[in-house]
Amino acid sequence: MNDLKTNTFLEKEKLTTLMGKYAIPCIISLLVAALYNIVDQIFIANADYLGSYGNAANTVVFPLTVIALAIAVMIGDGCCAFVSLSLGAGNKEDAHKSIGNSILLCIISSLVLTAIFLIFSDSILTAFGGRVNEETFRLSKEYFFYITLGIPFYMFGQALNPIIRSDGSPKFAMISTLAGALINIVLDPVFIFVFKWGMMGAAVATVIGQVATAVLAVWYLLHMKAVKLVRSSFRPNRKVISRFIPLGACSFLSQISLVAAMAAINNMIRKYSALDPVFGQAEYAQIPMAVVGIVMKFFQIVISIVIGMAAGCIPIVGYNMGAGRKDRAKKLFTYLLTAEACVGAAALFIAEVFPGQLIQIFGAANESIYYTEFALKAFRIYLCMMILACVNKATFIYLQSLGMALVSTLLSMVREVVFGVGFALLLPVFFGLDGVLYSMPVSDVLTFLISIVAIWYTYRVVLSTSKEK
Repeated sequence: MNDLKTNTFLEKEKLTTLMGKYAIPCIISLLVAALYNIVDQIFIANADYLGSYGNAANTVVFPLTVIALAIAVMIGDGCCAFVSLSLGAGNKEDAHKSIGNSILLCIISSLVLTAIFLIFSDSILTAFGGRVNEETFRLSKEYFFYITLGIPFYMFGQALNPIIRSDGSPKFAMISTLAGALINIVLDPVFIFVFKWGMMGAAVATVIGQVATAVLAVWYLLHMKAVKLVRSSFRPNRKVISRFIPLGACSFLSQISLVAAMAAINNMIRKYSALDPVFGQAEYAQIPMAVVGIVMKFFQIVISIVIGMAAGCIPIVGYNMGAGRKDRAKKLFTYLLTAEACVGAAALFIAEVFPGQLIQIFGAANESIYYTEFALKAFRIYLCMMILACVNKATFIYLQSLGMALVSTLLSMVREVVFGVGFALLLPVFFGLDGVLYSMPVSDVLTFLISIVAIWYTYRVVLSTSKEK
């Protein structure tokens, strides 16, 4: 069986070298993916005919794109972990079948989701706070329609990205995503400022970039290295699907529960803005939603780095666990937690010291003083426990890579649903709009207390039986 192994360098090469080789391209891929929406929002915010109304509309639509991403990463990350475990154990048969079945699932689910979004668009946008005022709702509908048309391409590219990494090509995964984002960055100002297409222009630029990424992913499927796809790879196999989907459940729930939290936050913002003496005025009503969306975009950049570092370790961990090298998996966990804490510390420094400069990027110069004042407060409160948030997320993903799908999923659910949604609904009752901002740090502190137990258990029980080599 060992003679059938591929990617044996994952068992032998220096761990820090492997982290750089896999994590850096993964980080860049996720950052670039995040830039699709962030770049749209930057250009929208700086277009004087869109401004904070367009910003608020972007905030409304953003969690709906995360729903598509959640399904895609469940399929892609689950397949990536399963392929890595299979290759580590020398089982190429399961590896190629899981990839073929993941592609089928991605195509079918993306078409179903697109249909649902198109048919129920008004109700969906309303549920996510789109009716904060008439102009925000109008712009939300425009942006959402064109973004929805690109969902099949978006999901295909995002699902194939981790699969390509599991095949030993993290650089290609990075390049394919980067190509699409660059196209979006180039086309956004042309469509928004030159053609004056507004929200439609931002969305169309995004979709064109997503199509490019999907096309490159298809090309790679025809030139895979460690795993070769054949016709039987695409034959539906319930046994294989039932094995790789649970491994991606944590990725799915971490994203979809984020959607639930954003829906709760958006609706609490809409409700308590109406009760605020300033934001209760129609001309300022969209400001809190626009601002919180911007703060979330900064957090998305940080969390993309965090997830990229942890997800980049999935093939390394999976292979070494499959090969019986728990000693290497244990060392990698230590390196990862240390690196994630450093990322959180750097992000915390930026958010607390330079919030004014950050908000200027998103069109603050064109807005009222209320916009800037609320933004400064939002950055400093909402993100004050960034270090803990980074460690929590890394822990969840690492447990997933160890094959501890249930534990990872439960922890993610507690953070995002029980705490994230719960405090977003509860704290505003006592603190108004500020309660929305407090919900994030309170959730991260309580989650960290649970993560400490999970980290201890992983070190002392899951990874304690191997010999140091």
